[in-house]
Amino acid sequence: MSTNSNEPVVWLTQEAFDRLQNELTFLSGPGRAEIVARIEQARSEGDLKENGGYHAAREEQGKAEARILYLKDLLRRANVGEAPADDGIVEPGMMVVASIAGDETTFLFGSREVAGDTDLEVYSEQSPIGVAVHGAKVGDKLSYVAPNGRDIKVEIISAKPYEAS
Repeated sequence: MSTNSNEPVVWLTQEAFDRLQNELTFLSGPGRAEIVARIEQARSEGDLKENGGYHAAREEQGKAEARILYLKDLLRRANVGEAPADDGIVEPGMMVVASIAGDETTFLFGSREVAGDTDLEVYSEQSPIGVAVHGAKVGDKLSYVAPNGRDIKVEIISAKPYEAS
């Protein structure tokens, strides 16, 4: 792994890493070729100014290229490994139950990409709450300043390693 020491490392399960690597391979090869073919097909239909198919394909191409850059960066920074130890300490890869401003919330601490297509709430290590809870232990009471300037109270109820289902 060749990361700049200022860049955040992203913890990924092997399954998530493989899924993202496969997506990158597809987008960089067959996916890119499909979009180029659609652009060429639409371009052959004439006037590009009023050609909705052409503009839609170009927009899709822009999104795909942005996703390719994102995935390359993410995979370059990835730390692939097993789930963290079941020691009650909040670290990337943990499912955390916490009382946040009095409301009990369950979330995955780490990368959205680990959660895949699930509906899990995810907080990254770089988010305001993520910075506050990283390294906290079950039972810890702490607070963080939300983007709106409010001081939010948090109590860690549980922290268990995430297991993809």
